This record gives sequence, structure tokens and C-alpha cells, in this order.
Amino acid sequence: MSVSMPPSQKPADPPRFLPAGDGAVVVEFGSAVDEALSDRVMAMDARIAEAGIEGVVETVPTYRSLLVVYDPLAIRARQLIPRLAELAANAGEATTVGRRWVIPVCYGGDHGEDLEWVAKVHDMTPEEVIALHSEAIYRVYMIGFTPGFAYLGGLPEILHTPRRETPRTLVPAGSVAIGGQQAAVFSVAAPSGWHMLGRTPVRTFDLKRDDPFLIAPGDRIRFSPVAAAEFAALAARAEAGDIVAWHEEEA
Repeated sequence: MSVSMPPSQKPADPPRFLPAGDGAVVVEFGSAVDEALSDRVMAMDARIAEAGIEGVVETVPTYRSLLVVYDPLAIRARQLIPRLAELAANAGEATTVGRRWVIPVCYGGDHGEDLEWVAKVHDMTPEEVIALHSEAIYRVYMIGFTPGFAYLGGLPEILHTPRRETPRTLVPAGSVAIGGQQAAVFSVAAPSGWHMLGRTPVRTFDLKRDDPFLIAPGDRIRFSPVAAAEFAALAARAEAGDIVAWHEEEA
């Protein structure tokens, strides 16, 4: 996915309603990506959940739109879209209040084999890259690509880095990476063209939990550097079922 961090959208811009096959409607709020637009997406998502529209089976927030999946045997698009338009008109400008997670990361070495390359490209030391990356507060804009994969905005501009010319066929689960103007936490092992800065023992997707998804759109994330020995200890706790991430207010 290729995105750009744009100028702010006008909050009053009316959304577009775009049919997506026979069982979904895309509510599109703009053509750019920023926090105000994301707030509108999340506010609309909340209004739909509160409305309890019969036939709506799932909603999927993205950077700039909301996918509304429905059962065509229960409701038709011509019935659903006016309901959505009414909700959008009254969704307001609510600011998303998500959880704020602190996620431990072991940077560099075998856990982040691109750290030194990224530092060299930006004429920095690896320690400077770690400091910049871990001091930022990231917003979770959307979950996608693989189950639990978190797309994060808020990467310091000085660390914006084009993706690899040759993607890797597989990177480990827990990889903490940057690509273009975005950051991410890999929930499962997957191919990737992003640059690996480190790895977290936190399992952002775990089918052994009642709720497999640890983080959600609207949450905030800050990364906390840990040494290799601490990473290994936390990984053992994660294997035993401990989340090993914590809320900022608990830090």
C-alpha cells in the first residue's frame, strides 16, 4: 500500500458512498491521510455500531474510508446507503480516544538487520535512529495486509525512507519496520519490502487469546528499547501467554 501524509482535509466534506460488490459499501471521506480524516472514519464506525443496523455484519476502518459489509439477503444497498448518509451527517467531529500502548523493541542485529543501513542513508548513527523512532507517538490508522498487521502514522519525517528495491520473501512475526512515511508491527511472518529496525516479543495477533487482536485503529503506540537479554525473557513470557505490552498510564 502506498500512501502520503497530506494536508488536512476539510472536516465538512461530505462522504462518498461507493458500492463494493453485492455485499459491501465503501464510505469514503477523502483522498488523503491525516488524523482529522481518521477521526471522521472512527466516528462513523462508532455511529454504525450504536445504530445496530440489521444486516450490517462487519465494518473495516481504513486510512480514509470505512468498508461496511452487509448481508444482501437482509438489507439492500439502496436501503443501507440512505441510513449511512443520515449517520454520517450526524457523526460529528468526535476525536478518537484509543488506548495507548508501550511496546518493547530490541533494535538492530539479528532483530533489525536494516537498522545500520537506514542510519547510513540518513547520515545518522544507529543510536540516533533508535532514539527518533522510539520517542515518537504513533497512531494506529488501520489493521490489514495480514491479521493484526498495524499500519502506523507518526514516523518522524527525518526517518521517511523509500521501501526496499527488492522485497524479502519472509520477515519474522514481531518485526518493527518502516516503509516510506509509515511504520508497522508485523503480526505474523510475511513477505515485505519494509526496512526492519527491530523486533518485539509482543504478539499483536494470537489465536490463543479470547480476543486475538491486541491493538485496534485509533490506538496509540510508543516503542520502548530493550536489550537482547530482556527481549528473550519477554519472549518466553509471551510464549506462556503474557501480553508483555502495557498501557502508557501504567508505565
